[in-house]
Amino acid sequence: MKKLCYPALSLSSFAALLVACSASSSGGGNASDAGNVDLGDDGSTSGFVDGGGAVVQHPTDGGFVTADGGVIRADRFIIKVESVTYGPCAGFGQAQLPGVVQGPPLGGGDLHGSLDVLSLGTGGQIVLSFGDNAIEDGAGPDFIVFENPFNAGSAPNGALFAEPGEVSVSADGTTWKTYPCTATAAPYGACAGWHPVYSTPDNGLSPFDPSSGGGDAFDLADVGLTEVRFVRIVDKTAGACAMGSSIDTNGFDLDAIAIVHAKTP
Repeated sequence: MKKLCYPALSLSSFAALLVACSASSSGGGNASDAGNVDLGDDGSTSGFVDGGGAVVQHPTDGGFVTADGGVIRADRFIIKVESVTYGPCAGFGQAQLPGVVQGPPLGGGDLHGSLDVLSLGTGGQIVLSFGDNAIEDGAGPDFIVFENPFNAGSAPNGALFAEPGEVSVSADGTTWKTYPCTATAAPYGACAGWHPVYSTPDNGLSPFDPSSGGGDAFDLADVGLTEVRFVRIVDKTAGACAMGSSIDTNGFDLDAIAIVHAKTP
C-alpha cells in the first residue's frame, strides 16, 4: 500500500493529503479515546493486514524470500504489540493492528509515503516484541526500524518529510536503554523515522540491509547491551494537533522492525 497520490507535497499540507489519499483505504479508528491498550499475540503467520485493510500474504517465512530461494522466519519481524499509548491525532492503522506492523516493510522509496503504517499521534508510544526470538549484538547494526519518511520533491534533494521517534530497547520490558533522539531538524541522528524505505517483499531488496533496503539502523553496542527482546518507540515530532481536528495521521508512523542479528536466525 505504498503510493504517491500527489507528485509534489509541501510539508505543511502532507498530513491533510495523506488523509485524502487514505480515505478509501479504511485507515483506522478514532483516537479520541486514546490511552493504554494491551494487545495480544496475533498468532497467525498466514497473512498480515496492510494499512489499507487488504490482506498481504506473508507465509511462515515472514514474507521475504531470499535471492537463493531461502526463507526468513516470521519472528525476524514484530510478532506482538505489547502495549500502545496513543497521542493526539492518532488513529490511522489502528483497525488493522497487529497485522499492520507485523512482517517485512512495504517501502515505497524516496518519494512515496507508506500507508502500511500505524500512526502513534503526537507523543504516542508503542512497545513491541518478537515472540521467542530476540535481538543480539553483532557486527554493525542489529535491528532496523521502518517508518514512512520521504523527500517532498525530486529525490535526493527534496525537502525531507519526517516524523522522528525515540527508540529504546529492553531485555525484560522493564529496564530500558534509550538511543538519544534530540535533533529537531534533519539530520535526525539516533532518531528513527528519517531514512526512506526501499525494501518490499516483492522487489528483492533485503529488509536486513539498510544500505539497500532503507530504514533506520541501530546497534545494541551503542547502549551497552548484548541481547534485547523488546523495542519501544516514542513519537518526538514537534507538530501540534488542534483540538477537534479530523487528522488521524500525526506522529511517528510505524511500518515494521527487522532483526538483523537474531538469537534464532
